[in-house]
Amino acid sequence: MMTLTLDDAVDPRTLRADFVAAMGNAATGVTVVATDGAAGRFAQTVSAMSSVSADPPSLLVCVNRRSPLADAAVRNGVFSVNVLAVDQAHVSDVFAGRPADGESPYEPYDFDCARWLSLHTGAPTLADAAAVFDCRLADAYEHGTHRILIGEVLASAVTDAAPLVHHARAYGSHRPL
Repeated sequence: MMTLTLDDAVDPRTLRADFVAAMGNAATGVTVVATDGAAGRFAQTVSAMSSVSADPPSLLVCVNRRSPLADAAVRNGVFSVNVLAVDQAHVSDVFAGRPADGESPYEPYDFDCARWLSLHTGAPTLADAAAVFDCRLADAYEHGTHRILIGEVLASAVTDAAPLVHHARAYGSHRPL
C-alpha cells in the first residue's frame, strides 16, 4: 500500500518526476488539435483538453510551445479539436510524432494517415472522429512549457464511435461499470 506524504521541501527533480508519474495514472481522452490558414496547416496529439463553459460553449487545450501548432493556431485564429475513436490510435501516434516503429507507412505529423474534412472555420477535422469541435481562438496564455488555447466553440458534432482513452502510457477504451 502506498503512503502519500507531502513535503514542503521537495527537490524540484523529484517533484517533476512524481508529477509526471501521477499524471500518467490519470486516464484521459485522446484528441488531435488541428489548424489551417495563412500560418500553415499543423496538427498535434493533445491529452490536455477540457470544457471551460457551456454558456458560451468553450474549451481549452494545452499545447507545448515548441510545437509549430502552438504558434500557428494563434496566428490562424482557428482550430479543431478531434476526439479520437478507439480505432484511431495510429492517428494519435502519427500526430504525437511517433508512428509505430517500422510498422507505419506514415511519417510524423503526416495528414495522409487519415481522411480529413474542412470545417466552417477552415480548420481540418478527422472524418471518423468520435467527436469534433470547430473553434475560433478566444484567448491564449503561456504557462511553463505550454500555451493554453481557449476556443470559442462555433460548432460541434458527435458520432457513435467509442472514444480512445490513454492511461499508464497505453491506449484503451472506456468500459461502463
